[in-house]
Amino acid sequence: MEPAEEQDAGNHTLLTEFILSGLPSSPELQHLLFFSICFIYSLTLIGNLLICMVTVHPTLHTPMYFFLRVLSFLDISTASVVVPKMLVTILSEDRSISYLGCVTQLYCVVFLAATEWYLLAAMAYDRYVAVCRPLRYPAIMSTRACLSLLLLSCCSGKVVSVVQTAWVFSLSLCGPRRINYFFCDIPPLVLLSCADTRRYERQLISATVLVICTPFCLILLSYSCIISSILRLSSAESRHKAFSTCSSHLTVVTLYCASGTLIYLQPKSSGSQEAKKILALIYTTVIPTLNPLIYSLRNKEVKEVLIKGM
Repeated sequence: MEPAEEQDAGNHTLLTEFILSGLPSSPELQHLLFFSICFIYSLTLIGNLLICMVTVHPTLHTPMYFFLRVLSFLDISTASVVVPKMLVTILSEDRSISYLGCVTQLYCVVFLAATEWYLLAAMAYDRYVAVCRPLRYPAIMSTRACLSLLLLSCCSGKVVSVVQTAWVFSLSLCGPRRINYFFCDIPPLVLLSCADTRRYERQLISATVLVICTPFCLILLSYSCIISSILRLSSAESRHKAFSTCSSHLTVVTLYCASGTLIYLQPKSSGSQEAKKILALIYTTVIPTLNPLIYSLRNKEVKEVLIKGM
């Protein structure tokens, strides 16, 4: 991919960098915003690294904890691709990002987000088999099956990221080099194009349905079967515990789905860019912080390993 050309007073020059506008904030609140995001990022790293270390314990060598470990790694990676550069743009006067840096950041964000969605669907399937097919669980969710699901998630994420990144940077980016966002993402980059992007927008909607909506529907289907099985449990305490876990998982998944679809279904909706920044902040910084708490740290087995290790 060659750098797009920028038109300036009739002259064509190579577009070698972009300027990130960052998050909306008044000057007096910039330091507060900086330290708030630093705090959230620290929680993300600590919480997810803790899960990565705890789930290698011999008593936690099950498919569920294998997927949780991968999910934590993806959350760390997503936050690390976005947050450090965002922190620089908050305090520094130099808000530039190179053309190659922008391409790399977009590729990584799309790859990690798409892979995580497919992984969440695999995790929901794992829970479905555990609850609804307990006798066949060891045979269905074998080590080979788990690795195959992970490989399929990663390969699917790679295909999506390659296609989307190639599409975006094949557009004629003849607008101003200022990106009204805090990282290189599809919607603000599409706004820089002076060409007709309707064909690309239709393709992006299809990709959004494939990457977000389809796994979300599979997750809902899995949890519908799980809830149906839970309702047949005789113990009220068991039903309460199972419902609590399911509701926590579905809350995070729904939040992730809502933010993703609202951002990518209308990529050229310039009037809602500020709202999209907030939504993007949720799925790149807030949700990676919540995942360890929702998926793991409330888990009795994980807490027992943590207590024994202290």
